[in-house]
Formats: sequence, C-alpha cells, structure tokens
Amino acid sequence: MSASDFHQPSRWGFGLGLSMLLALSAQAQTTPVITEADMARARRAQPTITDQDIERARKAHGVPSAADLERVPNTAGPRIDALPQPQAKAPVDLEALSKAYALQMKTAQPPGTGVGKDMSGSPILMVFISLSMPEATLKRLVSQAARAKASLLIRGLLNGSLRDTVARTQALLAGQSVAFQIDPQAFERYAITQVPSFVLVREGADGTPCGDGGRGSCAPPNDYVRLAGDVSLDYALGHIQHRTPRFSKDAGAFIQRLKG
Repeated sequence: MSASDFHQPSRWGFGLGLSMLLALSAQAQTTPVITEADMARARRAQPTITDQDIERARKAHGVPSAADLERVPNTAGPRIDALPQPQAKAPVDLEALSKAYALQMKTAQPPGTGVGKDMSGSPILMVFISLSMPEATLKRLVSQAARAKASLLIRGLLNGSLRDTVARTQALLAGQSVAFQIDPQAFERYAITQVPSFVLVREGADGTPCGDGGRGSCAPPNDYVRLAGDVSLDYALGHIQHRTPRFSKDAGAFIQRLKG
C-alpha cells in the first residue's frame, strides 16, 4: 500500500462536501424569500375603499325613497273576488227527507218493501231505476211517475253516501210529489237485472211469504208483470196493456193518469 492510498479518502471527502455545498447553494437560490418591503409594496398596490368611495356608490345606486315609490304607476293586481266561485249549494235537510220518506212508505207501500203483507188494494206500479242513468232518462221517468202515482225504487246509496243520495234525489224530484224508496230486497224479489225496469202488480194480488223469515211480502208470479228496457213509462204501460191481457185494465188506469 502506497502513501497515496492513505490520502485518497481525503480527496473523496472533499469532493462530497463540495457537492453538498453546491446543492444547498442552488436550493437557497431557487426558494423565494418574502421580505417586509415586498409585503409593503403589495399593500400599496391594493385599492383602498374610502368613505368617499362608499358615498359615491350610494348616490349611483341608491335605494328608492318613499316619494320615489309613490311616483311608480300602480298596476292592478289579480282580483281574487273576480275569479270563478264554486256554486253554493243549499244544505241537505236530512230530517225533512226522512219525514217525506216515512210518509211515502205509508201511502205507496209497494210489495217487497217490508211495509206490510196486505197487497189486496189498488194496483201498484213500480219503476226500478239507478241514479247513474242518463239525466234525461231519469227526469222523464220522474215526471211520468209523479203523474201516474208510481213508485221509484233504487237498489242502494249513491257512491255509498246517504248525503250524495239525498242531494241527487232532491235535484231529480225538483219538488215533484213522487214516492221514492231504497229497496234492494225488491230488486231481488222481482229479479231486476236491468234498469229501467217496470213492474205492475195487479189489483187484488195476495201477498205471499218471500222466504226471508217473514220480513216482507211478495206477489205470486201470476200477480205481476215485468218489463225491462230504456223506454218511457207510457210506452211500457201500453206494451203491457196490449201484450198481457190480464193486466190490461190495471195498465189502462195508469195510462189515464199519465194523460191527465
């Protein structure tokens, strides 16, 4: 080993130290240093908003005063009172309807209503209808039933509501005197499957048990005639009078009432 070999690490150490010094010097040159002078220059470069600036902005974009608002034309807004209003309906008098219904039950007493078992009086004419039938058909039948002293029958409540049924019935009757009843049993006893249907019970018909525990009376098949179809009451009676001789007399009596 020569003497130069012992001095070789010294050269390596010097070279390494010089490289680190150069690297640190380069890093120090690339990293910016913000001084107080730099910060002062930045503050001076920013705009300063003074009270005068605020006053000028207020004058240029001022809030309108009360006097300014009064000078603005008053445009008419929407008139709520001019909008269409729902038609006011008179309250339904359920008590009056109940009393009228009770009176009709006493005077009309059509078979199948459960009012009584004695059907030996005058002939009975029943018109089975539905409140969902066309308005023109219902009004015609109501008017004819009032003149002929016939009874109008429906199966049940309109929309399942007593109030809807009462309101609809009052609108249809319009003050006319006509017997009107809700009688689902009568629909069953006379096998009513279509509306309108017309049932004429002859004079002198005898009531027979209906097989419902004695809750009502029914007419024997030979004591009544049934006609179904979208026809007027006078047409139905005329058809019965000409096609069913044993009911001719009773049908004729109702036809005379219709003629007045």
